[in-house]
Amino acid sequence: MHEYRYLIIGGGMTAGAAVHGIRQIDPSGGIGIISDDSYPPYNRPPLSKALWKGEPLEKIWGGMDMGDCEIHLSRTVKSIDSKSKRVVDDGGEVYAYGKLLLATGVRVRRLPWDVDGIMYFRTLDDYQQLRLQTGRGQAFVIIGGGFIGSEIAAALAMNRKSVAMIFPEDGIGARMYPPALVRFLNTFYQSKGVDIYPRTGIAGIEKRESQFVVKTTTGKELKVDGVVAGIGVQPNQELAGSAGLSVGNGVLVDEFLRTTDQDIYAAGDVANFYNPALGERLRVEHEDNAIAMGNTAGRNMVGGSTAYHHLPFFYSDLFELGFEAVGQLDSRLEMVQDWKVEFREGVVYYVNEGRVRGVLLWNTWGQVEAARALIAEKGPFTAQNLKQRLPA
Repeated sequence: MHEYRYLIIGGGMTAGAAVHGIRQIDPSGGIGIISDDSYPPYNRPPLSKALWKGEPLEKIWGGMDMGDCEIHLSRTVKSIDSKSKRVVDDGGEVYAYGKLLLATGVRVRRLPWDVDGIMYFRTLDDYQQLRLQTGRGQAFVIIGGGFIGSEIAAALAMNRKSVAMIFPEDGIGARMYPPALVRFLNTFYQSKGVDIYPRTGIAGIEKRESQFVVKTTTGKELKVDGVVAGIGVQPNQELAGSAGLSVGNGVLVDEFLRTTDQDIYAAGDVANFYNPALGERLRVEHEDNAIAMGNTAGRNMVGGSTAYHHLPFFYSDLFELGFEAVGQLDSRLEMVQDWKVEFREGVVYYVNEGRVRGVLLWNTWGQVEAARALIAEKGPFTAQNLKQRLPA
């Protein structure tokens, strides 16, 4: 049996940050990580961004030194016994803990067709597989117009691949961006050589020899060398639920990131936490949240009492365009657009009942802290008094 003062289930960026948080206070307590990944914790954003622009693969390990902790790779935890403080993995190995962190993350939503080779892009193994496919083939279909879909489409197009995007919405990022910006992005991607199929579903996918045949609901058939599906994720909360912890769109935690068991914490993509600035519970699937929350959880596992009131930011790269954003980017909210150069540089404010709920900093940098402060203000805010509030 393995015995650890601190045990972490999950091997992503949250786990890496938690180790650093623990070591900031406790330099010697035993730490164990159980991960279903093939590799120790690494930085994931470069997989869909910088690595396609020439950054070396070694960069993903930066800042992820795990020091003297023990990492059990390619293992899946099957059960948690909170009374005896024991965890059992799929190989029958038993782990005892003093404090436990659930950093189990999310899993991809999958298409209904079980066709070998369809890519669901999240891990280093996925990146390496897609690199192999791009070395052998030229044409690719991207299913989905959200974060992963838009980033991978841009990455492949920048690497001189033929790319088609298929999604049911009106355009790229339609659930987040103002309609005019969505229309611009459709045209912008087309100018980069990407074929866009909006308001289109997938009717079927077949494998014919080495190629995929993607059939759309509009009757079109696309023969391609690879298919990448980015159709959303769902939290890995079942393990927590089976252990008797409270779950609901993730694992519910208090402001100190404790679950309903005071010796079990949760952080990262799987954690559902209350944010005072927005006045509601959130579950956030981005790098800033993974690192900040993981570090806070690690410190609190040692005995700290730091409340997690952080409002995470997130970012994306879309060819030469990019953004940073804070809060809720929801196109159903009132959107106040303040462009310095239309669709090229500006700020979009997301407003509900006079409060700013989110800020999109489009090709606008260095304003994340100001955006956080604005969201924390009570207002009331109008289109008039938001203009140039955060200058581009």
